[in-house]
Amino acid sequence: MEKRSSSEALLTCKCPRCREGEMFKYKLLEKWFSIDMYDKCPNCEQTYEPEPGFYFGAMFVSYAFSAAITLTTGFVLYNFFGNPETWVYMSVVLVSLAIFWPVMFKYSRSIFLHLFGGIRFNPKYSD
Repeated sequence: MEKRSSSEALLTCKCPRCREGEMFKYKLLEKWFSIDMYDKCPNCEQTYEPEPGFYFGAMFVSYAFSAAITLTTGFVLYNFFGNPETWVYMSVVLVSLAIFWPVMFKYSRSIFLHLFGGIRFNPKYSD
């Protein structure tokens, strides 16, 4: 089996140690608003919470996603829809953030765990 890259493991929400086990119980398209996360990797038993309150830091990653969505939505509305009224901006941004919330949640946790979790890849645990 070909070794999965670190960025591929991050983007598919896989365990940072074995790069095989799922982080979340359901894939994004199976249950859109399900954010159930495993306590440990189903493949290598690596814990997904290195310390209590670890994922509070993921809020900063989520904030960056929210800012990017807000700025992109504002740019599109201003340049392609003729600068509509303020309530249109607010409505479209809120709907966009609500739709993308599960994606932001899962990817902010995945990014934070992979970059700041202190867990390194170990080929011994991959299948």
